[in-house]
Amino acid sequence: MPDNILLRVEKLLLHFRTGKGIVQAVDGVDFTLNYNEAVVIIGESGCGKTSMARAILRLLPRNVHAHTGKVILTGTDVMPMTEEEFRQKIRWARIAMVPQAAMNALNPVLRVGDQVAEPMMFHQGASKATALQRARQMFQLVGVPEDFITRYAFELSGGMRQRVALAMALVTTPDLIILDEPTSALDVLTQANIMNQLKRIKQSMGMSFILITHDIATSSELADRVAVMYAGQIVEVGDALRFFREPLHPYSYKLMASVPRLRETKNPEFITGQPPSLINPPTGCRFAARCHRRFERCAEEPPTFEIAGRLVKCWLYA
Repeated sequence: MPDNILLRVEKLLLHFRTGKGIVQAVDGVDFTLNYNEAVVIIGESGCGKTSMARAILRLLPRNVHAHTGKVILTGTDVMPMTEEEFRQKIRWARIAMVPQAAMNALNPVLRVGDQVAEPMMFHQGASKATALQRARQMFQLVGVPEDFITRYAFELSGGMRQRVALAMALVTTPDLIILDEPTSALDVLTQANIMNQLKRIKQSMGMSFILITHDIATSSELADRVAVMYAGQIVEVGDALRFFREPLHPYSYKLMASVPRLRETKNPEFITGQPPSLINPPTGCRFAARCHRRFERCAEEPPTFEIAGRLVKCWLYA
């Protein structure tokens, strides 16, 4: 494995049992993440972005049908680890997560300072006094006043609770933080402030991020590379600058065309139809039924092609 690769995910699969059948939430995902890099995962709601994050961190519900593949962190595949070994050595120690709806993730009956200090006490054996001092430093880093350490979650605004959740992920100085919709349900100014904080943290701490979002405009602030997910699969991966200027996959093109532009009179486009069911996904290309460029070969499942350092899962690039 090249020295600059922090995380490599290979053929990651996560299926769930439901009353209607097996949901193929994550179906053979491959991507890499470098040190001090931010990879943004974009796609429609329900395409498997959050399930992929939970598959990496093993935050799995009881109805898991299959969870396979490789999650290689700094050269070591962590999938064969026992749950206890993974919990002690990986989860929150080396990979942390700011969950979706983080504003509601805090315990309402515990002071927020104690909640931020807890991961350091558990994973690093720090005393409570040392962990609380570290929590104060993290509060300062994410823009929360130090005296908020004694407050409860209900005393904080939505933006402050989001920052506290970020401080909790940072307190153990992990190699990687997964951010699941970190700016959802926040006003525009607070979103901008959160993204600016993330950029400063990335620069000052040399940390890597996986940012999961459907907000393309917000993701462009932080992204070094972009991965596009559709129906449980990653269909394009590429450098952010080139992706935002010229997406390759027809689905990526439609996503970018749906974003309103300040300096263009062109109306935003939309994607016809509905995303396929993940219980019974179509054979061949999963986007074919909604694709404006489909042709006969789309009835076969496309492999991933490499185009000038970019990866795209589409027969147009055969």
